[in-house]
Amino acid sequence: MSALTELALDLRCAWDHGADQLWRRLDADLWELTRNPWTVLQTVSAQSISQALGDQAFRAQVDEVLRSRRAGLDAPAWFDVNHAAGALKQVAYFSMEFMLSEALPIYSGGLGNVAGDQLKSASDLGVPVVGVGLLYQQGYFRQIIDRDGGQQALFPYNSPDQLPITPLRTASGEWLRLKVDLPGVSVWLRTWQAQVGRTRLLLLDSNDAANFPAWRGITNELYGGGPEQRLRQEMILGIGGWRLLGALGIEPQLCHLNEGHAAFAVLERARAYMQHTGVDFATALATTRAGNLFTTHTAVAAGFDRFAPELIEQYLGRYAKNRLGITTEELLALGRANPQDWSESFNMAYLAIRGSGAVSGVSRLHGQVSRQIFGTLFPRWPEEEVPVGHITNGVHMPTWNSGQAERLWRGACGADWSQQLSDGAAAAGIRELSDAQLWRFRNEARADLIALARAHLSRMLLICGESIEVAEAARQLLDPQVLTLGFARRFATYKRPNLLLRDTARLLRLLSSADRPVQLIIAGKAHPADEPGQALIRQWLQFIRGTDARNHAIFLADYDMGVAEQLVQGVDVWINTPRRPWEACGTSGMKVLVNGGLNLSQLDGWWAEAYRPEVGWAIGDAQTHTDETVWDDRDAGTLYDLLEREVVPQFYSRDAAGVPTAWLARMRESMARLTPQFSSGRAVRDYTERYYLPAAQAWLRRSGDSGQGKGEGGRQILQWRQRLDGAWGQLRFENLDVATTAAGFEFDARVQLAGLAPTDVAVQLYANGVDGAGPQVYDMTLQSPPAKGGNPSGSSVYRVIVPPANRPVSDYTARVVPRLAGTAVPLEANHILWQR
Repeated sequence: MSALTELALDLRCAWDHGADQLWRRLDADLWELTRNPWTVLQTVSAQSISQALGDQAFRAQVDEVLRSRRAGLDAPAWFDVNHAAGALKQVAYFSMEFMLSEALPIYSGGLGNVAGDQLKSASDLGVPVVGVGLLYQQGYFRQIIDRDGGQQALFPYNSPDQLPITPLRTASGEWLRLKVDLPGVSVWLRTWQAQVGRTRLLLLDSNDAANFPAWRGITNELYGGGPEQRLRQEMILGIGGWRLLGALGIEPQLCHLNEGHAAFAVLERARAYMQHTGVDFATALATTRAGNLFTTHTAVAAGFDRFAPELIEQYLGRYAKNRLGITTEELLALGRANPQDWSESFNMAYLAIRGSGAVSGVSRLHGQVSRQIFGTLFPRWPEEEVPVGHITNGVHMPTWNSGQAERLWRGACGADWSQQLSDGAAAAGIRELSDAQLWRFRNEARADLIALARAHLSRMLLICGESIEVAEAARQLLDPQVLTLGFARRFATYKRPNLLLRDTARLLRLLSSADRPVQLIIAGKAHPADEPGQALIRQWLQFIRGTDARNHAIFLADYDMGVAEQLVQGVDVWINTPRRPWEACGTSGMKVLVNGGLNLSQLDGWWAEAYRPEVGWAIGDAQTHTDETVWDDRDAGTLYDLLEREVVPQFYSRDAAGVPTAWLARMRESMARLTPQFSSGRAVRDYTERYYLPAAQAWLRRSGDSGQGKGEGGRQILQWRQRLDGAWGQLRFENLDVATTAAGFEFDARVQLAGLAPTDVAVQLYANGVDGAGPQVYDMTLQSPPAKGGNPSGSSVYRVIVPPANRPVSDYTARVVPRLAGTAVPLEANHILWQR
């Protein structure tokens, strides 16, 4: 029984299906409905469990699955082999939601998907990550579609005893409970833990019996309620989450903020450092920010959480004064573009930026968009140098692959195929598969999807009050031999889920062709408060029910992780039509890669960097346009053209054996090339090597744990910034001379440093990039520092020789920027002076 408990409480079961037969043996119906081992184990009778354990074959299978799990946990992983001796010992990963399993419904969509998949890959790779989130009593809403095509929102209760989580307990066995202060009251927080292979997820909830009823509901719904409720949740996540780490004795070197929701963690981390060292808040923030990373997922400035100043004062005014030792105005300044504008709202993304040592976007294009969005925080800096990098998201391939895909990859690459994605071996194995193998695989996966979609649709129709006859008829819809398109995501206007409905007559001709038919499976939710999004759902239902499309298109209600798995595993083509550049990354299309599905998508997010003609199809011209109606029409036309002229003909063009060879060539290349590139394993390795490891070293140096006094690194930065603030207004260029030499252009700049030490700044020569290249930046070398008492002007001469190039001297401009070893400029000092 203890072995079954250990297996049931490990969310590794979301991607390692070795124990599925055990749960199916205990209660097949309950297992198929919930896919929750813990619910099965908690629900079946003691007699049933006893009988199963009395079966020697069953016990042997339990032993083997447990042995395999423990051996996997004990085996050296990528991080152990490559980075265990470094400074990074612990990462705390904060997120408002985590999509790990249907068994733990505390997610909505893309943000949770990224968080959950990265937590799983951290387990695979052995990266020491602990997740921090909230346990929602009702989570995100569940959806039904009524007879009129309207979305109805349901909020079933998440009973903790049915979830694969356990209470966190103190050394004495007492349930660990924390307090967070809200106006006039202290709210008790219960704490929980979910095991995710090698990693774990810590969760907080306010549904404690000691709380007033209104406070018990703070962690009720994900993304529910108004701004005040959201602020309470984010205080619990950021402030309560960091306190939970401290209560457990966890001391992360790196705090990873997955979106700005968790930005209050930077305040609480600074407060904890103040308590530990006795330094003031400014020093603590300057010190701790080196160990904070902010990843933004938002592609429009309006998408960030903002709170009215009076709400911040009401909820955090006393925290600022009594815990941080600062005024409310000083706190508000951290979340404003203009700290002097007292009417400006408090922006959680700005707080995250001002409290972090690095900022990243989630795709290459999103990095560019984010530099535009945050450019106001770095006035006069070129957009290319606004300090936002990027790491393109990926998905956890073992979670999203089908049983057929698992067998295919194992046969081609070996049992550790997912670990081979990074070294190219897996791609080589896929490229060696025959057309016959690939076609059989796709036909089986499509047939499974059709069977599951029919059953799901039939069940949802009964739930919505349709007759048994109508529900039974749904079990005959669609054809497992027909080209199947999938479209599923949150229904929001910018995602343009109705682009295919711009010309319904043309779409009907596609779907109902006698010799080359097409079928379409659609799913998705609109936020309960998003009326335009709900109207888009009604349009699809009206089209399906009111035309001949009813036999060729279906809408699957209650889109969740389980429905998403079914779709990405079985569709032939995944369609994505966001309005560029509003899709920060988009991960749904990545999930079809491992399953042999192809993408037909807007050149936005990840697809803007993934697309090549040999791996899929693209909509749009890779440009951003403001005339939305015109470009919606053009993109819809492109979508129809691609389907009619390329996608459908290629799928139905068969050789003598009935195999679509050109289709399979594209499919093979997509699987081999893109599956490794867009796996969360690749993303987590990138985060580890490009951000986590450098940040851990920076935190170690700055915090004083490497030999300096506590907080000395932070104090040096504050003193440096104070020198910059005091002198910057008096800095000036006196002249810039240029001479032509055999080595190139020799630039001499005479600069008045206004009392700053040459080590406080860097003098540079700058030229804009050309032909898509980045800017050219040359550090100039100090030639004659200001003489003490002998040089009245106090100016300094800097020189650089620029190699000959096919561009004029006038392209180059001198500038002065801050410089201090170990700091991130302009993130930590945004001063800049240009030669006029």
